[in-house]
Amino acid sequence: MVAAGHQLTAEAGARTLREGGNAVDAAVAAVLTSWVCEPLLTGPGAGGYMLVAGGGEEPTLLDFFIAAPGRGADPATRGDLLAAECSFGDAMQVFHVGAASCGVYGMPAGLAAALERWGSIDAAVLAAPAAALARAGVPLNAAQGYVSEILEPILVSTAESRREFAPDGRVLRDGDLFHSAELGDTIERFGADGAAPFYTGDLAAAVTDWVGPRGGQLTGADLAAYEAVPRAPVHATYRGRDVLTNPPPSAGGTLIALALARLDERSGAGPPSLEDLVAVMAEAQDERTPEFLAGLAEPGFAERFLAGRLGSTTHISVLDGEGRACSVTCTNGEGSGLVVPGTGIHVNNVMGEQDLNPLGFFTFPPGRRMPSMMAPTVVLAPDGAVELVVGSAGSNRIRSAILQVVVGVVDHGLHARDAVLAPRAHYEDGVVYAEPGIDEDALRAAGHPVVAFRARNLFFGGVQAVERDRDSGALSGAGDPRRGGAALAA
Repeated sequence: MVAAGHQLTAEAGARTLREGGNAVDAAVAAVLTSWVCEPLLTGPGAGGYMLVAGGGEEPTLLDFFIAAPGRGADPATRGDLLAAECSFGDAMQVFHVGAASCGVYGMPAGLAAALERWGSIDAAVLAAPAAALARAGVPLNAAQGYVSEILEPILVSTAESRREFAPDGRVLRDGDLFHSAELGDTIERFGADGAAPFYTGDLAAAVTDWVGPRGGQLTGADLAAYEAVPRAPVHATYRGRDVLTNPPPSAGGTLIALALARLDERSGAGPPSLEDLVAVMAEAQDERTPEFLAGLAEPGFAERFLAGRLGSTTHISVLDGEGRACSVTCTNGEGSGLVVPGTGIHVNNVMGEQDLNPLGFFTFPPGRRMPSMMAPTVVLAPDGAVELVVGSAGSNRIRSAILQVVVGVVDHGLHARDAVLAPRAHYEDGVVYAEPGIDEDALRAAGHPVVAFRARNLFFGGVQAVERDRDSGALSGAGDPRRGGAALAA
């Protein structure tokens, strides 16, 4: 079973499973396809995380997230971040773009490392369908059209971005064809040569030669030093289950682990109330202090942090026939607006993401992984088998979205689809954001200011989930309609 942010992304993963590939092969095929079907959320200039567990595998989190740039760069040449105000309809958010926002991408390194460690199908075979799709083109679905509308100020910020995403003088909308022969060539190049051209070869030179003169700090030394890093996942317990998620230096997994433990304490044996959920969201946010962010780089930080307190983006979830789970979350931020000519690579804007730079922009040293909220997660049943594979897009809303889906499946006995469709709330900066179906009156009665959305919205994340029924063993999945997701059985 594969759940992903686009029908064609899910189809690529399911096809790979049918052709004998394992969960990681399927995830890589799906990720490469997502570069074409979800080009505003991910791509070769992005980064992410992959969690692999179950099926006899030692649980491992592969970290290929964005790193801070600047090796050998002169800070005096750094350009200004450019503000772009984007509307979600019921909420506004300012993003920062331009060359100075470009961090060290990890996507090619991560996919190559995953295939080397777990893959069973040649990268060229996995890349070929995605490359062909890029050359032929894919019509934007409604969700991707909405993303394009939201991100319009970024997509028209440079001439090269306009050529890619607004070729007729307006940004692509629902039904418009996105195609990029250059991106197709780049995908094919990954299949043939792996990650090397992106970090020490001609593609690396093309990126740095384009970004640097425009005020970026991304250098050849940054790319040459980059590598994907395997890490031991954070372990949390919830309702007798083992929850595996993203460890430091990422921030999101540790905060999800804290929230799950607090829910166990607050709600006892019964399902948590809405007030319980909001309370643990607030506590997790309050813990994201300067000391917390500084500590993420320290060995053993998660264990010490949790012991003392326990008493972009797109996602793909895969579960294969051997019980192996692969949960992978990727993001380009919102994109920097810099699309490198000849490559189709839209470089990320993670250095301009306020959510990932709460201590201020440009405070992390070169090479430091940025403290993402992304948290690919696997829930193991009491017998050790994989019960739920889950993850989300959505910046700071990632942790609240994952938390609510886990509670829906584990506490309320919902199938993955119903848990993903259920209305969501999110607490941030003293305000509760609520979708229709959330009890706004109860929240206001408890003293919470509420921002009520008029409809389900991608603001609340994009959860992709695969579940194994605890009794029958049958698989079910859910692609989040907030972001045009789909789930398919192989």
